[in-house]
Amino acid sequence: MEGVLASLQAFRVDDLATHGGRTWAYVYETGRPDIEEIAEKAYTAFLGLNGLDFTVFPSLLRVETEVVAMAAAHLGGDESVVGSFTSGGTESIILAVKAARDRFRRLRSAAPDAANASGVHHTSGSRRPNIVAPVTAHAAFHKAAHYLDVELVLVPVDPITYKADPTAMAAAITADTMMLVGSAVSYAHGVADPIRELGRLALDRDLLLHVDGCIGGFLLPYFRRLGAETTDFDFTVPGVTSISMDFHKYGYAPKGASVVLYREAALRREQFFVCADWPGYTVVNSTVQSSKSGGALAATWALLHYLGDEGYLQLAGEVLDATRRLVSGLRDIPEIQVMGKPECSLVAFTSESLNVFHLIDEMRELGWYVQPQLGNRGSKENVHLSVDPASRGAVDGLLEALRECVERVRGMGPALPVEVHRVIASFDPTTAGPESVGALFEAIGVRDGRLPARMAPVNEAMNMLPPAVTEEILKDFVNDLFVHRSA
Repeated sequence: MEGVLASLQAFRVDDLATHGGRTWAYVYETGRPDIEEIAEKAYTAFLGLNGLDFTVFPSLLRVETEVVAMAAAHLGGDESVVGSFTSGGTESIILAVKAARDRFRRLRSAAPDAANASGVHHTSGSRRPNIVAPVTAHAAFHKAAHYLDVELVLVPVDPITYKADPTAMAAAITADTMMLVGSAVSYAHGVADPIRELGRLALDRDLLLHVDGCIGGFLLPYFRRLGAETTDFDFTVPGVTSISMDFHKYGYAPKGASVVLYREAALRREQFFVCADWPGYTVVNSTVQSSKSGGALAATWALLHYLGDEGYLQLAGEVLDATRRLVSGLRDIPEIQVMGKPECSLVAFTSESLNVFHLIDEMRELGWYVQPQLGNRGSKENVHLSVDPASRGAVDGLLEALRECVERVRGMGPALPVEVHRVIASFDPTTAGPESVGALFEAIGVRDGRLPARMAPVNEAMNMLPPAVTEEILKDFVNDLFVHRSA
């Protein structure tokens, strides 16, 4: 047994550190061993329980009901607010979109041959519903639209604040619109959309409004209590009909732990899948998953009770303090520009004079992971930072390293030679065969299915290519990456 476990541990040699405050994305660390211990023990105690059938494991039904009730209360919900525990923000968003789609279909089937805004008539079976969302909405909405065969209508945001523009979103609404989307906060820039204005728009047009609170939903109520200026976004805002909120971020639960909440049970009903029309057991799924361990659910329940409101308020205070010091320190570096006005714990910065992709590589050389974000839809290429309680003791070190790296990359030009830039600019995926794709990979340093140690050339290439081309190339790369290898 020890040998097997040692082998697994050895596989992690190239993984980013999950402790120590030097990984500024993907990891939400408190720096407290007691929190990790109780989460691990609760997870293990419920590891073997299967959430597929609540009649077999009624304990899971009770635990989920209590977790959802705590989430609803945290987000200003009354006794009519209901929800479901999910594996993460993406699943929560997919479920909210499914509920909206099925509601749309049901309502339209009762009123066939309705005209859309342009006067074109559709039969109820041929109309494709759409979601109107700002371009900053999380990629999970793209995924939900792809899986559920609905259209995603993306609307430009304010170029200075990166917030949704309610007037532009109103202009994008058609008779086929089923849902509006706002973020609190957006992942890319850490700003909250004007949810009150979007709520009024949703009520005026009789539409659903989903608020993506996966990042900010848990923290923002605490930030408000701590005196920070925050945007109203929860169920106290008229027009908000559903909210997604993750516990595996600032609730510090193990992955994956999230919740999707609805203002009323009738809407949640649309998210369910039930099948009695086959020879096996009757399938009743409240979420996308069928079989699922009760571990993450139990760990979430345990942490909510162990830390309590005051414990989470204290942790939120540490995050708020770290975020304020980080933003202040970034603004003191002349070569760096903070994007928008961060309202939560996410910060993005760019540079007009430096190649940020080189900067990211240099930070990695000094033992810091900061996340690259490509330029797209009015947002310049930038560096993303996610702040957690462990960041409080690491902010000064991060800023010191960043200042050093600014000096290192000063004067550095593009990460790729001019001739490679020409190849990228002329790359045509409709005519490119495997050899052309392979030559492109070779030119940017991807060899034998392995990424280079310095990622600036790869990020620069993806930043130049149209997003649709990048997506196709990445499919090929990942398809080759996940191949069978014998031990």
